[in-house]
Amino acid sequence: MKPITRTLATALIVIAGSAPISSVFAHGDVTPQAVDTRELKALGNDWRDSNPYRKNDTAKKIGDSAYNQNCARCHGLGGISGGIAPDLRYLPTGDEGDEIFLQRIRKGAVRDGRVYMPPFEGILQQEAMWAIRTWLESVHEE
Repeated sequence: MKPITRTLATALIVIAGSAPISSVFAHGDVTPQAVDTRELKALGNDWRDSNPYRKNDTAKKIGDSAYNQNCARCHGLGGISGGIAPDLRYLPTGDEGDEIFLQRIRKGAVRDGRVYMPPFEGILQQEAMWAIRTWLESVHEE
């Protein structure tokens, strides 16, 4: 191993030891991207139980972009998974799917101490999450 590579590997081990696992390994080398939701009605601080933007064309457009910037790396372009993460086109529509979607996008998923999906709460605002959900319903398949 070259000295620079060894130094980099040592630095990563030190960083990993001092930072939460999700902040080091979630998304690999991809930084979550901000989503411009200024065109959408602000939702405030209280989390909605169901999608307030359902079938809203502006939300769908914003959600498409937000999904491609923040979700497609794992869940696939167009919502079509390549096997790394679940294919989100099959997420139930309506309130049932909203509950599943919101729980996972807000809290993420950890199994056996391994981060399968990082939590996006505190990274993406509620409006961005619901815009992504709106877009996902537009590509839904049975």
